[in-house]
Amino acid sequence: MAQQATTANANGPIYGGAANGDLTNAGTEAQRRALYLKLFSGEMFKGFQHNTIARDLVTRRTLKNGKSLQFIYTGRTKSEFHIPGQSILGNDEKSPPVAEKTITVDDLLISSAFVYELDETLAHYDLRGEISRKIGYALAENYDRRIFRAITKAARQPSPVTMSNFVEPGGSVLKVGAANSTTKADAYDSAKLVTAFYDAAAILDEKGVSGDGRVAVLNPRQYYALIQAVNSNGLINRDVQGTALQSGNGIIEIAGIKIYKSMNIPFLGKYGTDPAENTSKSNDNAGSFIGQAMDDMDAAANGGTPAGGQKTTNNYGTAAKFANSCGLIFQKEAAGVVEAIGPSVQVTSGDVSVVYQGDVILGRLAMGADFLNPAAAVELVAGIDVSANFNNTAVSNASFS
Repeated sequence: MAQQATTANANGPIYGGAANGDLTNAGTEAQRRALYLKLFSGEMFKGFQHNTIARDLVTRRTLKNGKSLQFIYTGRTKSEFHIPGQSILGNDEKSPPVAEKTITVDDLLISSAFVYELDETLAHYDLRGEISRKIGYALAENYDRRIFRAITKAARQPSPVTMSNFVEPGGSVLKVGAANSTTKADAYDSAKLVTAFYDAAAILDEKGVSGDGRVAVLNPRQYYALIQAVNSNGLINRDVQGTALQSGNGIIEIAGIKIYKSMNIPFLGKYGTDPAENTSKSNDNAGSFIGQAMDDMDAAANGGTPAGGQKTTNNYGTAAKFANSCGLIFQKEAAGVVEAIGPSVQVTSGDVSVVYQGDVILGRLAMGADFLNPAAAVELVAGIDVSANFNNTAVSNASFS
């Protein structure tokens, strides 16, 4: 007697909203797409958060119902002894002085990809999740690059607060290596970097900048140069060794300055690293990202549209301004970032998906960054003679405007 064939139903995701109110694994198209959007968003956010470090290292505020946000500076004031019987009406200099800084949001930044339905069907891997992560990477890269350029700008600015007899400190540009050295390889010298860090810490102390939240961002080769010499350059930390020491997530500290690494800092006119300065350790198969030339981000200097295609309202400086920059040391008050639209994901659906037989996955954000307190920023430079005066001998490099 032949056995009766049995069937088994595949168990898919559980959705709510059946006709009788029960849970079901069938799901309507709208329910399935809602779940897809949540999955895409999660992958994009992971990609963004994994690759951006600058967002939490500076002052960040959210903008609602406007295109710009104001930040207030207050200068220093003085203390004085009270004279019996004299009215207390504020000090004679009418300090502290106050100034305002406005940061405007740049145009909407997007990263998108089209996913063809047939390709997704034939693929043996999570195509949409991978694309979403790469979209997050692209947004994070641009986000960090703008903030790091704003911090570099801060290091070259005088204080925005001006008042007679109350001169507030501005930013600082610090040479790595001897003042008259024109060797860019100084930027990778562990001992010279350590010396520069202690000098930077002293500079920030002398300006009265808080020690809380002081950080540095170097390129990977600089960071690993410090690690390789960790037992000989005064950075011994018996509690942090092995994989933790090499993670690059701010483990090493010099003079209370936590160190991060990033490929998005302005570095000798490139992003992250300059292969020309590492001929003995070159990577011929590194691809176009390594030593990538810096796109100009100053819209005003390029007829409204920078060479890289970004449309910005804040002045991030042209690529030529960073020819000798090789690292940043700063406190979170150095720069500010304003977000009008945080990192988010949009996915097409309905008739659009039917017509094109696929979906467009779009990641977007709207933000702007600029300097706040120049005194809290120190730019490291190499390969330039500063023995006379940095601002006089290299004004074309030091000045943004």
